[in-house]
Amino acid sequence: MERMDNGMPFLLKYENVAWYDSGKVRILDRRVFPERCFVECETYQEVRQAVADMVTQSTGPYAAVAMGMVLAARQSSGLGTGGREANLKKAADELAHARPTTSNRYALITNKCANAGIAALESGQDPEQAIFDCAVGTMNERYARMQLVGDELLKLIPEGGAILTQCYGETIIGTLIRAALRENRHFRVYCAETRPYMQGARLTSACFAEMGFDTTVLTDNMIAYAMQHEGIDLFTSAADCISLDGHVANKVGTLQIAILAKYFGLPYYVTGAPDADKYTGDEIVIEMRSPEQVLNYRGIRTTIDGVKAIYPAFDITPPHLISGVVTDKGVYVPYVLESYFDSEHNRDSFLV
Repeated sequence: MERMDNGMPFLLKYENVAWYDSGKVRILDRRVFPERCFVECETYQEVRQAVADMVTQSTGPYAAVAMGMVLAARQSSGLGTGGREANLKKAADELAHARPTTSNRYALITNKCANAGIAALESGQDPEQAIFDCAVGTMNERYARMQLVGDELLKLIPEGGAILTQCYGETIIGTLIRAALRENRHFRVYCAETRPYMQGARLTSACFAEMGFDTTVLTDNMIAYAMQHEGIDLFTSAADCISLDGHVANKVGTLQIAILAKYFGLPYYVTGAPDADKYTGDEIVIEMRSPEQVLNYRGIRTTIDGVKAIYPAFDITPPHLISGVVTDKGVYVPYVLESYFDSEHNRDSFLV
């Protein structure tokens, strides 16, 4: 099977996202990158916990839950066909609900893998291999379709210009880089640091800098200054959920950057595709994480005892702050996202 991660930076190589080999799933621990440490999981339950603990973020969990399904097949090897099928369905549901905001997207992948394993069992074939092939296939499909998105986004960036990113858009970052290198296009990149886990500083900036782009990190309270003085041309982010009425859930902090972009007259382009089962922004569930993840960073306490915190993992940006949603089918204004599904795309085939 041809792989679609050629020409990608280190963080987007399949083995450096999540990979099954010899009875284990190895997941790059993005919480400590640029240290190159891997978490090894021997059960699908351990994969689920790794996703819940944010060992991997952005679209990394899509690969992780798919590879976790291979472990589920392996764990059920002593059961009969009926028991193995039931176990695969159970694992698919549990892995899909590792994190609430994106559970619908995870479920598309885990259910597809479960169905591949069940079909293999019914035909007397090895379900582990079938699910592994399906997992790699979902990664290939995502990278291939997101390349179309990267190609579209590149058209919106002026030659020699500057873009501002938020958090770690992963696949879109890799495909935008690949498109720019293919077209010999040049632009500067400003990465919002994205606290409390600093994915923008540690992950996004690493990808662009590794591939030769002029890359600058901004702490989260420098955005207005940079928009005023650094010649930024546009703001772009990926999305963890896009409702059909044009509301976008992304890493907390995206809304305030979108407001600043509106104030300074800069376009904000969201990348991805709408979620067919989310009709309004009110249907998006915001994950609330432990306040301790705000009060500590890598084991170091950042406040004195008695100080409280909140940690909403995402916020929701309304459509009037969004200039366009960049998809594999072109750029849509956020008010007409229903039309994304008007042609050959099935309503369950949104980008992941």
